[in-house]
Amino acid sequence: MSTPDEHAKLWDLIKDTRFGMLTHRHGDGQLHSHPLTTQNKSFDEGATLYFFIPKDGEIARHVATDSSVNVAYADTDADSYVSVSGQAGLIEDAALKESLFTTMAKSWFPKGAGDPNLGLLGVRILEAEYWDVDDSKMVQLYKMAKAAITGKPPTDMGEHRKVDVG
Repeated sequence: MSTPDEHAKLWDLIKDTRFGMLTHRHGDGQLHSHPLTTQNKSFDEGATLYFFIPKDGEIARHVATDSSVNVAYADTDADSYVSVSGQAGLIEDAALKESLFTTMAKSWFPKGAGDPNLGLLGVRILEAEYWDVDDSKMVQLYKMAKAAITGKPPTDMGEHRKVDVG
């Protein structure tokens, strides 16, 4: 199992990335991805990510039959990348919907948190992997150029860790 520090690092990399790409499987086996906004302000005790989706939409239909999903986050400005694997499902919790609902969500669900088509998708994180580079772009380019000249792959290109959450 991972440590609280690893959970904190994982959340630190996710929290400021505006969109995550949620990937789910269709009945024909094909993978499909959708950009979604993470609604959390922090990790809860269940290490669950929350997203608003239409109850009558494609994502809700497909996760009802195959709940395995992936959410990928990329913050190219900060050179941080996160891949989350988990189990997804719709959550019927009016108080939680209300607490997570924002002005931005109202753009998609104009009837507000009580919109009958507002679905709260929870993704319980089972495992995650992240890459976080602290070096400047110039240092990264130097390391890659050196690797190209020497024929040896670059080392120490930042922190890479797998986090077992569930």
